[in-house]
Amino acid sequence: MKNDDRVIYLVFMAQQKLRTYITNVLLAEGIKVTLGQAGILFLLQQHDGQTMTELSKALAVENPTLTGLIDRLERSAFVRRQAGLEDRRSFKIYLTPDGINECEIVKPIIQRINNEIKSGFSKEEIEVFKNVLQGFFKKFDKRKVGKTAAPLPIYQAGSVHRLCGG
Repeated sequence: MKNDDRVIYLVFMAQQKLRTYITNVLLAEGIKVTLGQAGILFLLQQHDGQTMTELSKALAVENPTLTGLIDRLERSAFVRRQAGLEDRRSFKIYLTPDGINECEIVKPIIQRINNEIKSGFSKEEIEVFKNVLQGFFKKFDKRKVGKTAAPLPIYQAGSVHRLCGG
């Protein structure tokens, strides 16, 4: 196979294949949450009581998308919403005991997949790959599209680390 120089295509396809693989593993393991929902649980486990705005920034998703994820987590009794004391229009999201338990079940599975991704590559190759990905975050976090368009939120390296159970 000749060298494929379509970086956008390769990154997009790698992301799609990884998401599909993780989804299938979670289903096969009987996990009750999606990858996106697990990311929320991981973030709350590190810092419980985050606002919707804090979570949407950390996950680089729009508020309506996050609201749907939180709604499903709340229906499953994994999180609870509580009106903020300072601003009753603002809600803080807290893990429930069931949410903590689900997070503890999911975390080793995500860590196992992370190890699968790294297997077959040297430590040096993994470091180079991580540097390339972090370069994407830096490059596209600062770049504006068009004359007036604001950049879309980009995953921050620390958020991605937390999202993946690190």
